[in-house]
Amino acid sequence: MRAAVGEMGVRRTALTLLKVNQKSGFDCPGCAWPESAGHRTPFEFCENGAKAVAEEATLRRVTPEFFAEHPVAELDGRSDYWLGQQGRLTHPMVLRPGDTHYRPISWPDAFALTASTLRGLDTPDAAAFYTSGRTSNEAAFLYQLFARAFGTNNLPDCSNMCHESSGTALNATIGIGKGSVTLDDIHRSSLIVVVGQNPGTNHPRMLTALETAKRNGARIIAVNPLPEAGLLAFKNPQKVSGVVGSATTLADQYLQIRVGGDLALFQALGTLLLPHADREFIAAHTTGFDSYAANVAEVDWAVTEEATGLTRAEIEETAAMFAASDATIVCWAMGLTQHRDAVATIQEVVNVQLLRGMIGKPGAGLCPVRGHSNVQGDRTMGVWERVPAWGPALGKEFGFRVPAETGHDTVETIRAMRDGQVKVFVGMGGNFAAATPDTVATEAALRTCELTVQISTKLNRSHTVTGKTALILPCLGRTEADPAGFVTVEDSMSCVHASRGSLPPAAPTLLSEVAIVSRLGAATLDDTIPWESFEHDYAAVRARIARVVPGFADFENRLGGAGFTLPHPPRDSRSFDTPDGRARFTVSPLTSIEVPEGRLLMQTLRSHDQYNTTIYGLDDRYRGITAGRRVVFAHAEDLAEHGLADGSMVDIVSEWPDGERRAEGFRAVAYPTARGCVATYFPEANVLVPLDSVAVGSNTPTSKAVVVRLEPAHAPSPGPSA
Repeated sequence: MRAAVGEMGVRRTALTLLKVNQKSGFDCPGCAWPESAGHRTPFEFCENGAKAVAEEATLRRVTPEFFAEHPVAELDGRSDYWLGQQGRLTHPMVLRPGDTHYRPISWPDAFALTASTLRGLDTPDAAAFYTSGRTSNEAAFLYQLFARAFGTNNLPDCSNMCHESSGTALNATIGIGKGSVTLDDIHRSSLIVVVGQNPGTNHPRMLTALETAKRNGARIIAVNPLPEAGLLAFKNPQKVSGVVGSATTLADQYLQIRVGGDLALFQALGTLLLPHADREFIAAHTTGFDSYAANVAEVDWAVTEEATGLTRAEIEETAAMFAASDATIVCWAMGLTQHRDAVATIQEVVNVQLLRGMIGKPGAGLCPVRGHSNVQGDRTMGVWERVPAWGPALGKEFGFRVPAETGHDTVETIRAMRDGQVKVFVGMGGNFAAATPDTVATEAALRTCELTVQISTKLNRSHTVTGKTALILPCLGRTEADPAGFVTVEDSMSCVHASRGSLPPAAPTLLSEVAIVSRLGAATLDDTIPWESFEHDYAAVRARIARVVPGFADFENRLGGAGFTLPHPPRDSRSFDTPDGRARFTVSPLTSIEVPEGRLLMQTLRSHDQYNTTIYGLDDRYRGITAGRRVVFAHAEDLAEHGLADGSMVDIVSEWPDGERRAEGFRAVAYPTARGCVATYFPEANVLVPLDSVAVGSNTPTSKAVVVRLEPAHAPSPGPSA
């Protein structure tokens, strides 16, 4: 209430929060955790969801007068938190070569400028079209349609930086890059393993689902280098007993694993579970079991204990819980996906689940918990640097040749801008400059562009890191009424449902994302695609989606109530869209990260007052941090071994073949994390992750496994990241 009323006032708070995640309301612009298909409480939001809504529905405004008062150089020196607190963007703005300030520009002139620059490129592949997960299905479909009709598959998106490793691993093993469970499966499970994920901060409503599972008899294992408050003890704020009573202890077992030790853990679990294999399932539905079994036939316990930081007894106890369970779900997030061997690690998770026959049965399966609302829907709608299987149908529907060549993902887009190959960058949502790795290199790459275009609701870092010409195109948010109709989103468990905003727009000058893409398409391309009809009638967009994208037949009529769940062959019928029609066991070598003497292994994470790159405040209540973000969490004994004390000011230095990278002015915080491991917040630590340090197979930046050293600070904390 403090966050909401402070931003929106009492009446606006009531109008918005009572509509969040309701069947007749709008989808929370925060995380992608699903809602119940049945009864919903009046309060279907968490603290961070309320903050996300308040940030969007704020009464603060960033007007042309604001930009006249603040030169871009000044804005670039402000912190991410300060930028976000200024409020909603109201007018299209342009920064032209030689200008020091953004100036207003009309919508027709903004589209004409973008279209003429795009048409003037030597090749369509000199443009890249980025998206964030908050984009609706309708906008995402039209956006990828525009890019492909223009002639490029350069469609980087936020998935490239988070769950790309999940999609790569799952596509290769079960034939679909999505999780195989529903919310009902969570409630019915016997064993839930939460690995590399902090739901208390990142997906708080998941804790309610875990509490329900626990009440139904489930056991829960938490695997994380840091003890996370929500997994260890949960007080449900929607129940009287949760507010005044004692907390529910969720985790029956907590494995404090060393950063990067998950591959070794799941290989060891596989070895111990071989005698408990579901031979009938393996014979009927899988291939590659003999090779897998030979690979994990024996455990080198010395290597495993070193890689995981766990004891043999802890791992054996965990294996016994797997063996005793008749319905197991493994959930994971970026703690698994942002490592060099992330794809192999997730494939080991799949191996263990296949070994026990835990796919395609109630209460069991694979559950990658995606972060941003509709990040999964964006990919379903074709926002991908690869051509989706339905690419030919798209070309036939709209009468053009879909480019065959694979485009640039996020990392490749930064390299291409750096090398002068991509000269126009268009971002729909998100905060590309802050979300990406290797901050210095990324910002330099963006500044080489001829034109950068940011389609946004609020001011952020990407508006201060500009090409030679830069446009800000302000758009409607989820909370706002759209005269063209409702939009749709897909949650983390493949349920598609409607989202209807009801607030008056923050300014009469705003356009929806669908309208912006449609007008850009009309200005840039010929008239073979009916952009104008799409802008004014979203049902017309859904009709085209229904004809092109598998699983969306009769789209419009299936959106009543809670919506519908997309087909998932492994879950629905234990069928697998792989070359031989079977799920695949895979074989990977046991690897671990070598950490030289005097060095530590760093992971990045969110604070509790943060969602992705949006900073709601400067506190991290669950970890005891107030009024600051430049902190590094380390075990007290590790600090002592490095000659440091709790509260020492340090610089964090990462070491790479191409040189060192330094993040200056951090306060060391003694914290009970795993020995030899440290943690700090992104985006402040993104500067330490090189562009070329990526996961094998998915090209995801390795933000969760960076070898660093801590040095006494030699410079004051820089302003922009404070």
